[in-house]
Amino acid sequence: MRDKFTVTAALPYANGPIHLGHIAGVYLPADIFVRFLRMKNADVLFVCGSDEHGAAITLRAKKEGVLPKDIVNKYHKLISESFDRFGIEYDVYDRTSNQLHHETSADFFMELNNKGRFIKKSSEQYYDEEFNQFLADRYITGTCPKCNNPDAYGDQCEKCGSDLSPIDLIDPKSTLSGKSPILKKTSHWFLPMDQHEDWLKKWIKEGELDGIQQHNPKEWRNQVTGQCMSWIDGGLKPRAMTRDLDWGVKVPLPEGEGKVLYVWLDAPIGYISATKKWAQENGKDWEDYWLKEKADGRKLVHFIGKDNIVFHAIIFPILLKDHGGYILPDNVPASEFLNLEGDKFSTSKNWAVWLHEYLDSYPDKIDELKYVLTAIAPESKDAEFTWKDYQSRVNSELADVFGNFVNRTIVLTNKYYSGAVPTQGEPSAQDLSILEEISKTGKKIEELIMKYKLREAQAEMMSIARIGNKYLADNEPWKLIKTDPERVQVIMKVALDITLKLSIAAAPFLPETAKKLQKMLNVEFNSWESFFDAEMIEGNQINTPEILFKKIEDEFVELEVQKLKDKSTTNSKFPPMKETIDFDTFQKMDLRMGKILSAEKVKKADKLLQLTVDTGIDTRTVVSGIAQHYSPEDVVGKTVLVLLNLEPRKIRGVESQGMVLMAENEEGELSFLETEKEFLHGHSVS
Repeated sequence: MRDKFTVTAALPYANGPIHLGHIAGVYLPADIFVRFLRMKNADVLFVCGSDEHGAAITLRAKKEGVLPKDIVNKYHKLISESFDRFGIEYDVYDRTSNQLHHETSADFFMELNNKGRFIKKSSEQYYDEEFNQFLADRYITGTCPKCNNPDAYGDQCEKCGSDLSPIDLIDPKSTLSGKSPILKKTSHWFLPMDQHEDWLKKWIKEGELDGIQQHNPKEWRNQVTGQCMSWIDGGLKPRAMTRDLDWGVKVPLPEGEGKVLYVWLDAPIGYISATKKWAQENGKDWEDYWLKEKADGRKLVHFIGKDNIVFHAIIFPILLKDHGGYILPDNVPASEFLNLEGDKFSTSKNWAVWLHEYLDSYPDKIDELKYVLTAIAPESKDAEFTWKDYQSRVNSELADVFGNFVNRTIVLTNKYYSGAVPTQGEPSAQDLSILEEISKTGKKIEELIMKYKLREAQAEMMSIARIGNKYLADNEPWKLIKTDPERVQVIMKVALDITLKLSIAAAPFLPETAKKLQKMLNVEFNSWESFFDAEMIEGNQINTPEILFKKIEDEFVELEVQKLKDKSTTNSKFPPMKETIDFDTFQKMDLRMGKILSAEKVKKADKLLQLTVDTGIDTRTVVSGIAQHYSPEDVVGKTVLVLLNLEPRKIRGVESQGMVLMAENEEGELSFLETEKEFLHGHSVS
């Protein structure tokens, strides 16, 4: 019978782009695991989507002066496209703002409410008088009472991992106004988590539920079990499942006016609603993937970061069990955090390598990034990404080990046999021992992946290339070809078989590289079982080699580190100041107000406008990269600031005789520089 899995990856918040920390901790390991399951012919559904509700969304919308839907539409598109370009192969990537999700979440809430699983009670909650609204947990920051972190949130301290309530915080502040909030009475529906401690403890520590062994607790990561037991041993508390907000899934009760479902009730249900959507579109029954009656041994696996452990290993299981009939997680492989160049990833400080920017710059280096992130994956402890380490791993491992073995094998086969797979002849004891060692390595890879040890599994995959390199170095076919050509045939046939097995083993980790390698070998193997018996057919023609991985130069590292420093600020959202110049240099700049007389798009250039500008002393042509922000008709008649004495330069065949100066905000939007008074064109600016 086929193994069955429902695999989820934590829904990313649609309030910003995805960075490498997110990829290394959640999405890449989930994709590797799913790719392997598919190679094993498992029945697997891979689910993800954008989390488009919650305080983080509304907070960003308020700060930017836009609607929440504007924020989620922008980032859902960016995130989903980034995943697609990076090759994360979800079966469905949904969003929690759609109607089916709202209906599913509301129905789930009502089922629990009708069963009496909630406690409705009034309590005092923080209220921002300036903004006239109650504050959700993430709208409140303060000092953590347990570790003194001054930036703890109202629901959790991300430094020590403690579960908090807003009233626990020392010196709380509203993130909206920055002022101290007041306490005001409101009513909410609470999940009495304290009533679930006994079964949770047995389920998490022993894997047992209702007298039935549900999972192997030894396969759960220590940080998952440890954090869960810390919460339980510290005493679980009732947790509000509704919030006083106007953005989210509305509470489907008359007395719920002005309230929405708590994001951690709403978001995990997104896995279920996404499954429903996928099932509707593919002629499937969603219940086969979630309900015990129909799941028939299916395993539910949640890939998450450590900051989401309690929500996936305590709160969501409580909700599923209370609702009734749902399978509970078989494993919750949570990762620790990935740091960047000696510091934490920080969205606010722009200390991050954003996935979409990497893909824009290096669309041909996707497998390189996958390899490095898996090699340093923070599976059991925090890890660090540096561009120097990236260079070292690409050069010394991918190029010198993997690429070198493949290149030598294929080059020699083409050189000695015109690309035809040689007749093997009688293998030696060493040959058979090498092939047996590789077969054992394949079994190790399988065992490690199924235990969610993907970092070690990839290292075992790379060991196949190391074995192959050593085999060629020990046997030196380039020397033997003159004295014992029959032995060389055996050596090269064995080397080709190792290369084939390497292409199969690499497929979950380096999918594009595996495809290129199999194209060079002129074969196609997609099944994991074929790893153990696959061999090259004698006489078959292979193709010419290509360089799989190019060496990375020091200049690459220097450029990326500098880019990171240039765009990052420690205390400000604005770019850092550029190098100082002396006053004499500044005086050489001739800045004048000019009036745009006409404008047209530059042919075959999406970003450029050709402007005719009256500078007061002459009329000249200026090429400006503003076409994605303004149409020609928008700018005609505008008075603009022009750098007059910039050296002329040809841009797309048009000579530009100056530069129009613009302002750019943190979103990359351009605007004209304005003055307090209306200046006539031709006036100097000083």
